[in-house]
Amino acid sequence: MTLKTLARIGLAVLPFASAPAHAQETIKIGVVAALTGPFVNIGKPFEDGIRTWMKLHGDSVAGKKIQIIYRDDGGSNAELSKRAAQELVARDKVSFLVGFSLTPSALAVAPVATQAKVPMIVMNAVTTGITARSPYMLRTSMTMRQMTEPFGTWTAQNRIGRVYSLVADYSTGHDAEKLFAKSFTEGGGKIVGSARTPLANPDYSPFVQRVKDEKPDALFFFAPGVEDGIGLLKAYSDKGLDKAGIKFLGVGDMTSDSPTLEALGERALGAVTVLNYSTALDNDANKTFLKAYADAHPNRPPPTFVTVAAYDTMGMIYATIRKLNGKVTGDAAVRTLSGMKWNSPRGPISIDPATRDIVQNMYIREVRRVDGKLVNQPLGTLRDVMPD
Repeated sequence: MTLKTLARIGLAVLPFASAPAHAQETIKIGVVAALTGPFVNIGKPFEDGIRTWMKLHGDSVAGKKIQIIYRDDGGSNAELSKRAAQELVARDKVSFLVGFSLTPSALAVAPVATQAKVPMIVMNAVTTGITARSPYMLRTSMTMRQMTEPFGTWTAQNRIGRVYSLVADYSTGHDAEKLFAKSFTEGGGKIVGSARTPLANPDYSPFVQRVKDEKPDALFFFAPGVEDGIGLLKAYSDKGLDKAGIKFLGVGDMTSDSPTLEALGERALGAVTVLNYSTALDNDANKTFLKAYADAHPNRPPPTFVTVAAYDTMGMIYATIRKLNGKVTGDAAVRTLSGMKWNSPRGPISIDPATRDIVQNMYIREVRRVDGKLVNQPLGTLRDVMPD
């Protein structure tokens, strides 16, 4: 169903009454994601991760057929996200709601999940604390605090004393700025300037020129889309910040293996980021995942951390259905998922039962050329970082 079609449907008041999930021979999973528009590079990896898991493990578990139903919300239309979730619950009778490219989408759907008693699993939105908005909300991506707070501490410890902060002007960007600055200044560093960019279609050139004029040791940057990372790093290189000795620091999707590094080429070399995943991680689960991904998507770019979150989400849903012997109810599923431990391609992860948020490793990565390819080479591991 297209965005235009969804927008015409009057779904503001839909009954949530439905047959018990365990009475169905098919267990349906509804995915609300940006499958078109400016945030498609966040939404499409959800499909990739789900397909990779099902390629490895099939489309049935505990005697139940698994059906995936996608709804496109464009990423930034919170009201459309809510309507899509209402339709999935009331009409399609899904047992799980997953996806949520950006925080406003997750927040809009939270009351729908609560009313319907349907578990919703956030696979990307990273604003700290949002799982408190519904007792049925869990997260398998990460929180902004997990990335930026320890990254600020690491930055201060690595002889970077003066930083300029540049973030997108919305709640998650504000969160990133606040958390990085807090830990960085507590470690002895100084924020010498800050600015906020428009969320949609920003021109980074004047912002980057302002950074260059301030002559900090490093620029800290955050924005939600892959295109933002490409645009910012191009402006950073074109304005000569790298040659001026100003280090680039960012959240990991700014140098995503796909498609950012391919688009940036040499411009990306030396960029330091923090993230919960790199394709360069050397563990058995990642090797299995990367092979399955390549088999399932021979013509797609390399996977991203969003792909991994979707892959892990499907694994945890399958484990939940199996533990419940196919008799899935919202309350039983949330209880099963809370406290679950999982061996992920990103390393060991678990769901904190108190917050229903994820505990995981974070990796400090630097873009380097390895065997002729640009990769996010892990420099260090921050282990078992709590969500808040």
